[in-house]
Amino acid sequence: MEFDSDWLTLGRHRVCLRSPGGFPTEGMRTAVDVIRIAIENNMSARARLVDVAVREEKSYDVSVGTTFAEDRLCAPQLEAAIATVLGLMPSQVRIFVTVVTQEEVDLHFGVYERMLAEKISGLAPIRRTEQNSARLCAQSSAQGAPELPDTPNALRNKG
Repeated sequence: MEFDSDWLTLGRHRVCLRSPGGFPTEGMRTAVDVIRIAIENNMSARARLVDVAVREEKSYDVSVGTTFAEDRLCAPQLEAAIATVLGLMPSQVRIFVTVVTQEEVDLHFGVYERMLAEKISGLAPIRRTEQNSARLCAQSSAQGAPELPDTPNALRNKG
């Protein structure tokens, strides 16, 4: 069991908090909320906060995943703004923006965040091949909807 990391859901962001000195503190959670607000208001709607790691001396490494390449242009200004709000030096906040193509990630809710986390922070991928997925879809459409009994008593008497 790892006591140096924690997962936090903030709106559409699923964030891994990492603190080598121990379990992430309430102060770190507050800093992550400030970082989330800055990203939501200054980057594209596709940008997701994926990982925040505390380095020594209250320094933050922030990983952001997106499918919009221009989000990289915001990172230097956001580093300075976040550092000012948190009362840190600008060199104590580093934002790393990773851009992936839309073909590499599924844009469905929840899946997008998971796939970005896999690409950026090295999570183990969910094992699913396109061939198996296509086969299961073909089987379910060929079978149609299952027939359900008319009454609940029919279920009891069937066995």
